[in-house]
Amino acid sequence: MADMKIGIIGAGGRMGQANIRQVAETDGCTVVAASDVAGSPLIGQDAGAASGAGTLGVTIGDDAAAVISASDAVIEFTLPEPTVDHVAMTAEAGVAHIIGTTGMTADQETALKAAGEKTVVMHAPNMSLAVNLLFALTKQVAATLNDDFDIEIFEMHHKHKVDAPSGTAVGMGRAAAEGRGVNIDDVARWAQHGITGERRRGDIGFASLRGGNVVGDHTVTFAIEDERLEISHKAQSRQIFARGAVHAALWSAGKEPGFYTMFDVLGIEY
Repeated sequence: MADMKIGIIGAGGRMGQANIRQVAETDGCTVVAASDVAGSPLIGQDAGAASGAGTLGVTIGDDAAAVISASDAVIEFTLPEPTVDHVAMTAEAGVAHIIGTTGMTADQETALKAAGEKTVVMHAPNMSLAVNLLFALTKQVAATLNDDFDIEIFEMHHKHKVDAPSGTAVGMGRAAAEGRGVNIDDVARWAQHGITGERRRGDIGFASLRGGNVVGDHTVTFAIEDERLEISHKAQSRQIFARGAVHAALWSAGKEPGFYTMFDVLGIEY
């Protein structure tokens, strides 16, 4: 069987480069095309050489459409607006789209789901196997413990991250809200500043830190008088996310059009 042809959109980003490296070292798939935003200093460079994967003979361009037309599946970790534009293109082309972009609005997520009517769209706030288990555990614990337990979610990332809370933290909050049978938008307390008043029963709080080169630390705390339960995950390399993305791309082969998550890819009950 021929290798799956994978294209990388956002090849100049940290995750784009990690995805190139991961495809290059994974059996059964090959990087066939790569793009970055117009004006990127990596335009015209070899994708492998730019990412530390060795020369691959694939030049980074600035045309996402060309990447899509050359690929069986594309992997994208970019920004919400271009991701929505690109998913409309993959839907029309019938190319699987593996999306790790975070910071999506509800309308943008709806656009991804609509594209799933025509092709395989897999979107996850975090591609790590362990983090997806963290989501499942968070939902289970929230469903088991009542509102006497306050839920607080902490995350820290490197100083270059542009969105907050992180997509993974939001995913944890959604998992907790689903476990309690409530809408996250009704109970989320995204930030605190000044005279905030007492904590409202049932709220799910978020705290975000940025600094240094932290890849990603996440903790959900269930706190009540005299005790607290904490579930944590610490990422030490972006390759864990790239590994999951490439796994998802390979998984997409032969799948029916639809909107999928990493729970589907990994077969986790959620």
